[in-house]
Amino acid sequence: MKFKILKTIAVTALISSVSVTAGIADILDTIKERGTLIVGVKADYKPYGFLDSSGTVIGLEPDLAQDVADKLGVAIEYVPVVSSNRMQFLEQGKIDLMIATMTDKPDRRKVVQIVDPNYYSSGTNVLALKSLGLKDWNDLNGKPVCGIQGAFYNKATSQNYGAEIVAFKGTAEAYSALKAGNCAAFVYDDSAIVAKTNDPAWSDYEMPLATIDDAPWGLAVGLGEDNFAALMSEMITGWHKSGRILELEKKWGVTNTPFAKEMHDKYK
Repeated sequence: MKFKILKTIAVTALISSVSVTAGIADILDTIKERGTLIVGVKADYKPYGFLDSSGTVIGLEPDLAQDVADKLGVAIEYVPVVSSNRMQFLEQGKIDLMIATMTDKPDRRKVVQIVDPNYYSSGTNVLALKSLGLKDWNDLNGKPVCGIQGAFYNKATSQNYGAEIVAFKGTAEAYSALKAGNCAAFVYDDSAIVAKTNDPAWSDYEMPLATIDDAPWGLAVGLGEDNFAALMSEMITGWHKSGRILELEKKWGVTNTPFAKEMHDKYK
């Protein structure tokens, strides 16, 4: 009887192990069988992911996602995400891959599988009226500052510099609030702010402070999706080696960033 019980336990454990392994390996098979790669990208973060006049998602990150679809030989579907839901969408299986301006943080690696090496990097700064005359981060003390829900730098901007964060779900709402005078500044990624200051509609605004907290961005797959993660690691390395990131920065009007140049030099 004892032997039978142990045998049953062993068989059950083996079946469970096989099931888990199959689940891990299935995502690439599922994508190929479906014929479509579903990618979570930003749709409100020009030039990294935004909507064109026809409502189509375009940008630097959608271009990278298209590279992945081409590699797999499938079509692509873009799912707009924001900072507050992008990891949840991946956890819930609503998307297969997430390339959505996400800063690589240790706590986030517990929720999703961030792939090494990192593909991009940016820091934190603010967009503010030139007439406000901001010179130092401490000038934000006591002032209402627009932010994005789920952005890691909201807490630091509040605790370290005394800003009163007014958080919005998306950038469109934050930019509107800034234009309406409801916020003194908008704390965000410097990469996006630079692009905004080049827009004639924002000629009265500037990025007046020194960039802080420069941090890498990580694209992600679901936890346990090791095969997909390995494929993406190879692709990211290839992007850096070939200069693909540098090429896309130029395409989308971004001055080549130090991170992109350093990674190209490292892998070429």
